[in-house]
Amino acid sequence: MESILFHTKSITHIFLLLLPFLLPVLSQNPLIPLPPLPLVPDILTFLDQRLAIIYPIIQTFKNTITLDPFNITATWVGSDVCSYKGFYCDHPPDNLTAVALASIDFNGFRLSAPTLDGFIDQLPDLAVFHANSNNLSGTISPSIAKLPYLYELDLSNNNFFGPFPTAVLGMTGLSFLDIRFNMFTGAVPPSIFFQTLNVLFLNNNNFIQNLPVNLGASPVLYLTLANNKFTGRIPRSIANASSTLTEVLLLNNMLTGCLPYELGFLRELRLFDAGNNFLTGPLPCSLGCLKKIEILNLTGNLLYGQIPEVLCALGSLVNLSLSHNYFTQVGPFCSKLIKSGVLDVSRNCIWGLPGQRSWHECALFFSHPRFCPYMASYNFNPCSIHNSSWNHSSPTRSKENVVTYKTLTRHRLL
Repeated sequence: MESILFHTKSITHIFLLLLPFLLPVLSQNPLIPLPPLPLVPDILTFLDQRLAIIYPIIQTFKNTITLDPFNITATWVGSDVCSYKGFYCDHPPDNLTAVALASIDFNGFRLSAPTLDGFIDQLPDLAVFHANSNNLSGTISPSIAKLPYLYELDLSNNNFFGPFPTAVLGMTGLSFLDIRFNMFTGAVPPSIFFQTLNVLFLNNNNFIQNLPVNLGASPVLYLTLANNKFTGRIPRSIANASSTLTEVLLLNNMLTGCLPYELGFLRELRLFDAGNNFLTGPLPCSLGCLKKIEILNLTGNLLYGQIPEVLCALGSLVNLSLSHNYFTQVGPFCSKLIKSGVLDVSRNCIWGLPGQRSWHECALFFSHPRFCPYMASYNFNPCSIHNSSWNHSSPTRSKENVVTYKTLTRHRLL
């Protein structure tokens, strides 16, 4: 028995001595699997701690993307966040020696994702976010109001839905808001017109409400409310925007009532389009004060009376569209614009001109009188006609070259 124990101990001792030499051989034997080696994670080095903080936020958003037809996210790897396609870095205002993610431009990437929540609202140094023409969806997180530097927000041509994103109402630094071509519904908060925006593009949604009475409180240069379901009158307060408002699109809504006399006080106005609504009444002579107006479109309404000569005498006019109304008379200045192609009065009730409505159609319209408040003021001409001002040159500006008309195209053209 002692002999057996001795031999067993000897064999064990010999095996332990040979074990270092046997391991390489055993490791190559497929019949004896070895435990896998522990995974060693890559150690990423970031240019700035701010980039290290947002790295997992970007990667989390990347994992939510369900469609990436141009393989954009293939560049979203590694620690060099500033080289990711669509991401741009800069020095943040609170530390000019730091490097942070300042801007995101996803325009035209056609990325599909169910939400932006947990992404842009978690990027504390973000100043610009453009995402035109993607397939982003969901509602807009209230947390974006906490972004201190965000001044441009473009969510146009996506699939966002729900009410107007009220989080933007608390963003005092926001100057550019573009949410056109989405599925937002309900009302636009009147307080948005108190914010210091330069650009407000709300067209092609499903907003349903009367135009806010404080519309003119906004300092915007460019305002597009087209292709919604806005109702009611154009508020007289629009005159309060006389020093800033440059281009206005109200076409294809359900506006009613008469054009406010105060519309003529918008001294910076170059484009006004309220075509295809239910506006009525005569044109106020105050429109002759629009010295910078180039395009005025009121086609497809219920307007009537004489077209003011003071309006046709404006030398800046490139396009004056008054077709499909019920105007009854034009003077010599307006006749000259018709001949030059600047003024379109087709489908009206102006006898002696081609392409007018039938006598029966005009008679039916005028059998139901329509009146405007302060009717007497419409004939008051606060501006004089200068003989040299009606010598129109060939049109030099088309709709395609106007900033707000570009918003009627889904894809970002600005």
